Amino acid sequence: MNWKTFYALLARDGHVARRNLFMVLVQNLLQPLLFTFVFGRVLTTSGVMPVAYKSVLLPGVMAISMVVSGVQAVAMPLIAEFQFTREIEDRLLAPIENGWLAVEKVVAGMIQALVAGLVVIPFAWLMMGSGVKISFDHPLEFAAVCLLVALLSSAGGLALGCSVGQTQIGLMFSLILAPMMMFGCAYYPWAALRPFRALQIAVLANPLVYASEGLRGALAPQVQHMPGWIVMTALVAIDVGFMALGLKKFRKKAVS
Repeated sequence: MNWKTFYALLARDGHVARRNLFMVLVQNLLQPLLFTFVFGRVLTTSGVMPVAYKSVLLPGVMAISMVVSGVQAVAMPLIAEFQFTREIEDRLLAPIENGWLAVEKVVAGMIQALVAGLVVIPFAWLMMGSGVKISFDHPLEFAAVCLLVALLSSAGGLALGCSVGQTQIGLMFSLILAPMMMFGCAYYPWAALRPFRALQIAVLANPLVYASEGLRGALAPQVQHMPGWIVMTALVAIDVGFMALGLKKFRKKAVS
């Protein structure tokens, strides 16, 4: 491990992200904030949805922002660098083992995911107005869930970026990200699917479910949610699986 090279690569990605900060924030926050305004402000103010729904929605919107941001921050550059610009070839010549290049990508994606998740809280809170009941009484649990969700998104982006071809980018959003957001318990708690028992069990394969339920338990414990130990165990297992798969595919593509 060459820490100097690792830090230089990370600093370079940070510089690129800072130069495009406005566009990155717009790209990652626009859709969640639109959902927040429609479901958390329009429908609750008009009486279609109860005011308490705001507290259910905010953690889910944060989960979506983190997952989408981390996946895009890692997957999209990898697809471009491996198949369009070939910029990855220069990085493979750096004095560092190839696997650490993938780890650097994941760390950079985690930072972007954490920024996107933390930024969306005040914006969504202001957009929804009064009636939002979230607390930071469990800071350690909140920090742990945020780190695990950030790793989930960036490690998942690594696996996707090394698996999806240049002609399959649209398919990735249509068949993977869109269903993941709709059935990720971001707009409703997992317990709300109890009348649809088969669907409730099926969505447990969706990583976003554990991100949404974990953030909901940390920020809005008064809302029904999965037990924290189940969420943490699932997130750790998924993170390890995505990371192992992503590293394997990255090394394979780097050699080829």
